[in-house]
Amino acid sequence: MEKKETSQPLSIFSAMFLVAGTCIGGGMLALPVATGINGFLPSLVVMLVCYFAMTATALLLLEASLWMHEDDVHTSTMTVRLLGKKFKILTWLLFLFISYASIVAYTAGAGIQIASTFEYYLGIHFSKDIGALIFILIFGSLFYVSNVVVGRVNSILFVGMLLAYFGLVMTGINEVNPKLLIKREWSGSLMVLPLLLTAFSFQTMVPSLTPLLKKNSKALQKAIIGGTTLTLLIYLIWQLLTLGIVPVDGPFGLKEALEKGEPATQFLREHVTSHWLVASVEFFSFFAIATSFLGISLGLFDFLSDGLKIKKKGFGKLALMLIVMVPTYIIAVKYERIFLIALYATGGYGDTILNGLIPVAMVWVGRYRLGYKSESGLPGGKPLLVIIFCFFFVALMMEILNGTGYIDTIYELYDVFKFKG
Repeated sequence: MEKKETSQPLSIFSAMFLVAGTCIGGGMLALPVATGINGFLPSLVVMLVCYFAMTATALLLLEASLWMHEDDVHTSTMTVRLLGKKFKILTWLLFLFISYASIVAYTAGAGIQIASTFEYYLGIHFSKDIGALIFILIFGSLFYVSNVVVGRVNSILFVGMLLAYFGLVMTGINEVNPKLLIKREWSGSLMVLPLLLTAFSFQTMVPSLTPLLKKNSKALQKAIIGGTTLTLLIYLIWQLLTLGIVPVDGPFGLKEALEKGEPATQFLREHVTSHWLVASVEFFSFFAIATSFLGISLGLFDFLSDGLKIKKKGFGKLALMLIVMVPTYIIAVKYERIFLIALYATGGYGDTILNGLIPVAMVWVGRYRLGYKSESGLPGGKPLLVIIFCFFFVALMMEILNGTGYIDTIYELYDVFKFKG
C-alpha cells in the first residue's frame, strides 16, 4: 500500500516558511518598480492595509477549510458546499486565472534571472526561454514526489533566501541615499493596490496547508499570521533598500524598469559598488521566485486533483504535472512583458474576488446560515466581515475603473483640487 503524503506533518515553522515563501516571490521583485514613482512612505501605508486585509481573508479561508472533514477537499468543493453550484464556474475561472498567471510570472522572472546570472558570472549566454525551461523542469518535477517533500524543499530554499537577504541588508545599507526616500506622491499610491494585494497572496494554498498540519487550528493560525508578518518585515526593508538605491529617473531607473516590465534586481546592480551586494540580490531574488512558485503550484495541483478527481499517484501525478507546467512554460516565453502584466492582473481581479470577497461570503454563510462553529474563527463578527468585504469591493471597482480609463479622470480632478487648495 502506498504511504500517504500527509503521514508526517510539517512543523509550524515549515508551514510558516511555506506561507512567507509563497508571498515573497515575483510580486516582491516588482514592488520597487511599481511603487517607486509614488515614493517610500505612500507605498508603506498601502502595504500595511493590504497586509491586514490579506491575513484576515486567509484566516477566513482557513475557517472554511476546517469545516470540511476530508483531507483532499479544496476550494472548488468548499465553494459548492457553502455557496452553491452557481459559484463553481466562477471559482474555477478565478482560481485557474490567478494560479496560472502567478506561476507564469514567476517562471518568466526566473528565466530572466537564470539567463542573466549565467551571463554575468560565467560569460555563458543563452535566452531567457532556456532559463525558464531549466527552472520549470527542476522545480516542477518536485510535485511528482509528494507535497510534504515540496514543503521541506521550500523550507531549505526559504532559509537560503533569508541568508541572502541578510547579506543584502548588511552590504546594501551603506549604499542607501536618504534623499531618494523623501519622494511622496500620494495621488497615485492606490494605483499599486492590485500588485500589493498580490504581494501578500497565498490563499490558494491554504486548503493544501490544512492537511499538512493535520488540521491543527492553532498551529495553522500561527503559521498564517507568522508567515504574513515575516513577509511584511522583509518587504519593508526591501523597499527601503531598493527605493533608496535605484533612482526613479535616468538610465537604469525605476521608470525604465516599469516600461520594460522587468524586476528591479535587473537594474539594482547598475547603481551599487559592492560585488557582494550584487551576489546577494541575485541569490535572494532567485530563492524568492522559487519559493513562491512552489507555494502557488502546490495549491494549483491540489485544486486540479480535487476538481478533476485525479488521484495524486502514478499516472495521475504525471498528468497533473503536465497540465500545470506545459501551459505555464508556453505562455511565459511568448509574451515579453508578462512578468508585470500577470502580477497586476492577479491582484486586480483574482485576489480581490477569489482571495477577498469569496472567503468572506463563505464564512458568512457558514457561520450565520448553516450554523458552523470553528476554533479558528476570526474575531469581530459581522461588522469585521462587512469591513473586509467593502475593502475588497472598492479595490475591485478601482481595477475596473482603471481598465476603462475612468480612474485617470478621477486622479486628474484630484490633482486640480489639490492645486487649488
